[in-house]
Amino acid sequence: MALALITGASSGIGMELAKVHAAKGGDLFLVARSGAVLRDLKQKLEAAHRITVHVFEQDLGLPNAAQKVYEETTRLGLQVDYLINNAGFGDYGFFAETSWPKEETMIQLNITALTHLCKLYLPEMVGRKQGRILNVASTAAFQPGPKMAVYFATKAYVLHFTEALANELAEQGVTATALCPGATESNFAKAADVEAAGLFKNKKLPSSRTVAEYGYDAMLKGKTVAIHGFMNSLLARTTGFMPRGLVTKVTRMVIG
Repeated sequence: MALALITGASSGIGMELAKVHAAKGGDLFLVARSGAVLRDLKQKLEAAHRITVHVFEQDLGLPNAAQKVYEETTRLGLQVDYLINNAGFGDYGFFAETSWPKEETMIQLNITALTHLCKLYLPEMVGRKQGRILNVASTAAFQPGPKMAVYFATKAYVLHFTEALANELAEQGVTATALCPGATESNFAKAADVEAAGLFKNKKLPSSRTVAEYGYDAMLKGKTVAIHGFMNSLLARTTGFMPRGLVTKVTRMVIG
């Protein structure tokens, strides 16, 4: 069974992706800032599924973090078959008032680290003519997001980057999938200070497990863009037919 490298594996969709892969008998290399949580998860998954789980405590929001991850898998002699770039976070507020250090870290994590990890592991996959990449984008990728301007923009990058990779890799035996969930039950809303916003307030949200299972299945099928949920898919597909100014206004009303 393939070894999967999963970033942001200490909570939410990332942790559930690790559980899904482990249940199928696959080994894991898990990356997150929370080393204690990863070690606890390692113990539970190894006991439950008789697999090998490697953990690496690393903040991917720091420069050159992706290189450190690559050096560790190389040191251990691991072949990464599935690269799952899940780590990411958002922020809420008017751009003129939000924190630049936080947004700079967001760009580093959501864009730079994700891209660098693909750059490091993809040539090896192409050389083997086998491998899968799952980049977690968002339904935020399909339109501008007032009051979450940088986050929405980073997810648009992830979507477009992944679509381009999928096209380049079509004859290489490697697939690239962009998972685009909508609002989900996870730690995202609390971390982004957006729990009271319209996207999350008083909403019945899909679980991280449900989204993880959907995304993992889409990755195995080699689907390029996987939008979770019928309404999310419908809305994402129809924004292209609406005037951009109207899309932006509606999105701001939804975000709150």
